[in-house]
Order: sequence, then structure tokens, then C-alpha cells
Amino acid sequence: MYKPSEVIVVGGGAAGLICAGTLAARGKRVTVLERSDRPALKLGITGKGRCNLTNNCDLQDILAAVRSNGQFLYSAVSAFSPQDTIDFFERLGVPLKTERGGRVFPASDKAGDVVRALTRYAKENGAPILRERVSDLLIKNSAIAGVRCHSGKEYPAPGVIVATGGCSYPRTGSTGDGYALAAQAGHEIIPTRPSLVPIVTRESWPSQAMGLSLKNVTLTLARKDRVLFKEQGEMLFTHFGVSGPLVLSASAHMYGASGDYTLGVDLKPALTTEQLDTRILRDFAQRSNQNFNNAIGGLLPSKLIDPIVSLSGIDPTTKVHQITREERVRLAGLLKKLPLRVKELRPIDEAVITSGGVSTRQVNPGTMQSKLVDGLYFAGEVLDLDAYTGGFNLQIAFSTGYLAGMKA
Repeated sequence: MYKPSEVIVVGGGAAGLICAGTLAARGKRVTVLERSDRPALKLGITGKGRCNLTNNCDLQDILAAVRSNGQFLYSAVSAFSPQDTIDFFERLGVPLKTERGGRVFPASDKAGDVVRALTRYAKENGAPILRERVSDLLIKNSAIAGVRCHSGKEYPAPGVIVATGGCSYPRTGSTGDGYALAAQAGHEIIPTRPSLVPIVTRESWPSQAMGLSLKNVTLTLARKDRVLFKEQGEMLFTHFGVSGPLVLSASAHMYGASGDYTLGVDLKPALTTEQLDTRILRDFAQRSNQNFNNAIGGLLPSKLIDPIVSLSGIDPTTKVHQITREERVRLAGLLKKLPLRVKELRPIDEAVITSGGVSTRQVNPGTMQSKLVDGLYFAGEVLDLDAYTGGFNLQIAFSTGYLAGMKA
């Protein structure tokens, strides 16, 4: 049963639920309107079902990890930091652990624990979650007056917080509804595109290595010989190209024509070219009478042997003691910079996050309130804010949701 509310939160995801719980815990009458029958559905599939809910780092590290408009988040992250997020969930009965790169996960490795805790936080503090899809904002005299839903029902309220998410993973309910609502209020919408998304390569050979996960490699993304991204970590070969944490982070730097981008994979980042040549000579000396394609198993995972042999241009049946210095240099060059050309990004419905959204220029960073309509607030992915993988994007959701809840 709906009771007249002081604040309507549109969207029952990470940002919306922490916002609603924060409001309700402080005595505000708040109602969450969520289009799905399952709140925080996207949160439940993040981190491959493990939920990387924040990064155990400081304020400046968070801002540095944000691809666009990082400084806009200064007040929000100051108000609700990664440590606050950790403390918050542990108080809710979700033990956490920190893994490589500062990534924070529930100790159980179950995203469902985070979803249940956050949903319980909102409901038990007195914020009901109703299944409704909002179609319109009700605005009178440049101030919010409530919302209208697709059902035809109106929910009057002097405060509305739009926390509908982006348009990635639309099957979870993130279909860009918030952009239309913001546009109704006169807000500029920065064109959206997929971010943190796998990459389709022009080369077909990655399909031969499908399922192969590489750790401790260095991936470089360049455009017309200008390096845009370079980082060491993990990546994965797929039937269409490449994926994994390094690739997702690299995709955040891609704008415009995909055909201009190239990737280079350093398979041996711990070795200089000279050290790698010494290593190759040693392996060849131990296998001097073997064919080339059978002699490089010590240098490469088995799924990469055929592609590397083909790319090297060396006859696979050549005995390794017959391989010339020029051929050996060519092989070392491939291992230090395995080249791939970007064809395109995978569709936005496969992206972890949406880049673009409600322009931060028209939102007060100290309150998350619209500069155009009194009583209208924004939180989470609906804003033009996106960051690298590692828990940073959920921290954005929690920080902006908490600040909006405190200020609404």
C-alpha cells in the first residue's frame, strides 16, 4: 500500500537502494519504484556473480580511476568512501575480503549476499519497493512534483531521485529510462556508448585460443601510433576476439572509428628483448633436433603455439637449429608485441558499464541535485561517470546514492 512520500527513488539498483535506505534511516518517507520484480538484478551478476563492490583505496585513487568527470565525484566520495562502503556492508552482516589490486568481494564470493543486505537495508528502514516503471517526471514551476508511471498511476512527492542505471545489460532492467526522464527536465544527455566491453578483432586466429586466460601480460592500446592505454594484468581469448580485465579497461579509451585502434600483447613483460632472445636460444639448444612448432612449448601456452607459428612466417617443420637469427628476432618481437587490430566493440548489452549519460555540468556535485529543477536528484550510472574495472563503478553508485540520500 502506497503512502504519500517525501521522496521517490526511481530505480532499485545499487545507487537507488543505498539512497532509499539512507533517507528512510533518517526518518524520511521514501518509496522506491523499480521496473523489475527483482531489485538490484544487475548487482547480482557483477564480478561474474562474485560482486566486486568497491576498491580498497583512497580518494585520489578513485578519482584517478574515473574515465570522465572524476573531479565531480570529490564531494560524493569524501562523504562515502571505499572504507565507508566496507564498514557499511560488514555492519549489515556481509564479511568482506580484499584481493589483488584492492578489489573487495564478499568473503562468500556470492553477489546474492550483497543484494540481500542492500535490499534489506532499504526495506527494514522503512522504504517500500514497488514494481512500477516511471514514464514521466511531474514538474511544476521549475520544481519536482512527483512522477507518472506506465501504469497510469501518479506518485506525488516534492523530491525525486533518478537512479535508473545506464543501458548496459538491458535484461536486468537497465534500458536507459533515466535519460529520457532527465531530458524531460531539460538536462543535456551526453551520447552513450559501451564501456568496459569485450573487443572484436579483425584477426580470426583468437578463436583458435578461445578460453585461454593469460595472467601477468601487458596490454597496450594505441591509435595511430599514440599509446592510449598500457597496463599489466589478465586477459582472455574468445571466439570473436579478446576480453578479460585488461581488455575491458582498454575499451574505456576507445572513441570514434574502431578500425584506427590496435592492440599489442607483451607475453613476456618480465623479460627485455635481449633476455627473451637468450631464453629462446636456451630452449632451442635443449630441443635442437625438434621441429619449430614442437620446440616452443616452453615459451607459450599450447593454444597459442599454432597462431604464433603462423604469424612468425617460420616453416613449422624447420629444425630449430636451422632457424636464422633474423627469424629468431621476429619470433621474439611477436612474443613482446603480439599484434591485434580492433574491428569493433561488442554491443552495449554486453558492456559492464555505460559511458555517457546525464551531463554533470547541470548537476550540483555537492548534493547531486539538478541545477535546473528543484527537488530533482541523480545518482549512479545514469550520470556521465564511468571508471575502470576493479570495483570503482559500484563505489560511484554507492557514493552518489548516499550523498543524494543525505541531501534530498
